[in-house]
Amino acid sequence: MDEGKIADLGELNRLFTAWVEHVYHRAVHSETGQPPMERWLAAAPFPQPTAAQLREAFRWSEHRTVTKTATVSLLGNIYNVDAALVGRKVELVFDPFDLAEIEVRFQNRPFGLAIPHRIARHAHPKARPEVPETPPAPTTGIDYLRLIDNARTQELGQKINYTALLPAQPGEDS
Repeated sequence: MDEGKIADLGELNRLFTAWVEHVYHRAVHSETGQPPMERWLAAAPFPQPTAAQLREAFRWSEHRTVTKTATVSLLGNIYNVDAALVGRKVELVFDPFDLAEIEVRFQNRPFGLAIPHRIARHAHPKARPEVPETPPAPTTGIDYLRLIDNARTQELGQKINYTALLPAQPGEDS
């Protein structure tokens, strides 16, 4: 793949999806003797994660020792925690884009929320929103991924006959 042809991450994802669906999933695998999609679908149905499970999967955590005054600091912010945790090392679990709500855990058990005492920073400094870069100059040559994308788009368009959904017009044969 010529890296100069991909404008942004969204386009790369779209082209990769087209290749996976149109080429990879349909080709017979040398070890299994089956196309990957056919083999995967044979194991269906698949469990779906709940919203809470997805939220938990993308949270960050850091460990801190609770001070004598039952506080912890995280990135310049000070939080009050349960006084029973004084002197203990706790895990702070949080959304990196929102440091106002921090969950406290001790020995893998929840110990409530840390109460913000002083908030100086509202997001983790390493949690940066995605910003698209300037697209590179176009190159010439055969664009394999776009050919596959066009074939997939054409195939998807043939699967749904929208005109069949419309009521028959007077004078037309059904």
